Amino acid sequence: MPSVAVKLYSVFFKFLLKHRLQNQIQKPADETANPFGVTTRPEESVAASNPSFTDGVATKDIHIDSLTSLSIRIFLPESALSPPELLEPKSRYRSSQSDDNYLNSRRNSYGPQNLGVTREESRRNSFEALNLRSENVYRGYSPLMQNCRKLPIMLQFHGGGWVSGSNDSVANDFFCRRIAKLCDVIVVAVGYRLAPENKYPAAFDDGLKVLNWLGKQANLAECGKSMGISRAGGAESKKSDGNRHIVDAFGASMVEPWLAAHGDPSRCVLLGVSCGSNIADYVARQAVEAGRLLDPVKVVAQVLMYPFFIGNVPTHSEIRLANSYFYDKSMCMLAWKLFLPDEQFSLDHPAANPLVSARGPPLKLMPPTLTVVAEHDWMRDRAIAYSEELRKVNVDAPVLEYKDAVHGFATLDMLLKTPQAQACAEDISIWVKKYISIRGHEFSY
Repeated sequence: MPSVAVKLYSVFFKFLLKHRLQNQIQKPADETANPFGVTTRPEESVAASNPSFTDGVATKDIHIDSLTSLSIRIFLPESALSPPELLEPKSRYRSSQSDDNYLNSRRNSYGPQNLGVTREESRRNSFEALNLRSENVYRGYSPLMQNCRKLPIMLQFHGGGWVSGSNDSVANDFFCRRIAKLCDVIVVAVGYRLAPENKYPAAFDDGLKVLNWLGKQANLAECGKSMGISRAGGAESKKSDGNRHIVDAFGASMVEPWLAAHGDPSRCVLLGVSCGSNIADYVARQAVEAGRLLDPVKVVAQVLMYPFFIGNVPTHSEIRLANSYFYDKSMCMLAWKLFLPDEQFSLDHPAANPLVSARGPPLKLMPPTLTVVAEHDWMRDRAIAYSEELRKVNVDAPVLEYKDAVHGFATLDMLLKTPQAQACAEDISIWVKKYISIRGHEFSY
């Protein structure tokens, strides 16, 4: 069973959340309407972005849509500064050591902790010589750079029941830093618009918009390189001043430098937390339907952490655990009423139930999907059922169930530093690396 502290915190959490949800429902329509949108609440504790490598990760915030409040926070692990040729080879096979030692060795082999003196010196020579760092603030990216390490990109969608949470909250910042280091990826945390100011499909549209933005960024960066630099016999030569002007315009106002220097959109992973899992699954479906139209972006896997799924026909857990910890059934019903337009409200809405017939594409086309569930989460059975349907059509869709765990056990502020939260992040990293490893460096898990 969950600890006494968790139980007490859950009571306090539900009291505050219910109060906020009821206040939102009682607001007149003209008070909640906000075309530009809201991505965080005044009561949310936020962490400021930091372009220096604090605890091995640098962050920056970008507002990417002039018409809405849609924003992102980029988490760049310091391991991205390691020149590719200095990386230690990754073993293809799992050793016979214990599971705990295996997790630790895998984490160390991919993270920045194992960088020795030689690698540190090489990093300084390769990057500080190009004046990319100033007082430990990473500025990153120059179209001239040819020795940049490319990392997979993970789009992360935070939780909060559609009406709260943010991509720059203290809890989400901590979680994304942990994932960026363990998985050795660039995490792009999406600050989607919240309800009731922006109801469905605003949050879903924002998720897809960020995926398309990644593709545009990759294409613009490549275009800038091809127009600005040509190489012949190892020597750099500039093209016409006109082309150089275009490249400078790209770099100054259009190309995101960290992603241009270090991002590999062909290895894109989606990670959703709670209601963010619903967004991630929608984005994955849209990516499948778009196919090569998204090039060079390719979604290779997705991770759904205790997804916010529901349906008209209750499952066993929805009956037995209706009054579970933190997000119980009554709270979730209020959240769905705030998120779905009145005329569309249904527990079998495609945004709510992943197995309704109205959803496409065919499940067999979905990317590999890891689902994380908690024993004391009333929504667990429907998430497991979705994974079972994926496995029936030969999609790699394992389920990680954590005993004595509650909804949000790996991402809520109070629970982030527990051993179970750390173990969950490590488990996710082991599975994700199977799909983001460079060919020739795969390993079995």
